[in-house]
Amino acid sequence: MLHTPVETREPARRRLPISRQEGALLGITALWGSTFLIVHLAMQHSGPWFFVGLRFAVAGLVGIVVFHRALRGMRWRDVGAGAAIGVSIALGYGLQTMGLQTISSSTSAFITALYVPLVPLLQWLVFRRAPRALTLVGVALAFVGLLLLAGPDALTIGLGWGEIATLISTLPIAAEILLIGFFAKSVDAGRVTVVQLLVAGAAGFIAMPFAGEAAPSFSWAWLLPGIGLGVASCVIQLTMNWAQRSVSPTRATIIYAGEPVWAGLIGRIAGDRLPPIAIAGACLIVAGVIVSELRPGRRRAADPAPAAPSSSGADPQPDLG
Repeated sequence: MLHTPVETREPARRRLPISRQEGALLGITALWGSTFLIVHLAMQHSGPWFFVGLRFAVAGLVGIVVFHRALRGMRWRDVGAGAAIGVSIALGYGLQTMGLQTISSSTSAFITALYVPLVPLLQWLVFRRAPRALTLVGVALAFVGLLLLAGPDALTIGLGWGEIATLISTLPIAAEILLIGFFAKSVDAGRVTVVQLLVAGAAGFIAMPFAGEAAPSFSWAWLLPGIGLGVASCVIQLTMNWAQRSVSPTRATIIYAGEPVWAGLIGRIAGDRLPPIAIAGACLIVAGVIVSELRPGRRRAADPAPAAPSSSGADPQPDLG
């Protein structure tokens, strides 16, 4: 009789659809999705580069508090790696934020998701690692989805500036992931996290005069979102580092593919109304992201046992936030 409760509880644990780590990733993915609408609204009161500077400067200061002990052993390699990643973050999120001035949060989120199938293509060009067949299928699906999401004018190269800026932003976002993977085994994650966030913040402020952007007049409408997103960036970063120790890269990426879905849902609640053809395109982009990460031959072996952390585990959604 004493063993009965244990025997009835154990099968129940095995039947849980997701682990605690996967649940955490689902939570931060939903949080990611909400950031697009927040940034879109903040752009009514602030310029994009100032807001990026504020957002990541706050994230960097929070990072100093979290990783202050690790900072004592800072090396030049940590600084160099963090600086390179930080510049990529600033370019990626600066262009994405510029796009959010003229396009909806839902559209921005789905276009940004194209960075996932773009990563293996850049690996092919930079590291000569040929992509798998499913990756090419995923890229094709995502490209068709982009055309449908942009609307009929896309077929005549009628993409607006907001869509073009967001599309370009996927290049530095993908580069960020490659840089993280390149430096992952030779640097301290905590030190690099702080450096990259501070560099991204500084780069945002430095870009302002070159973009002809002046500092906005004071408004709680940009200050509170900037501080909130800065804190959220560190929360997301830490959660990913913890969860991806036991969640396989493939499974984690499939979870991350829900980011634009969450953004679309939140955007719809806020009033975004995508036409049916755009919704079909959004679905194709998500399908392309998932297909590009599928590894049918390894799935059964990877699911039962924890997989090694992803090479981009420190930051696979170049937001750091």
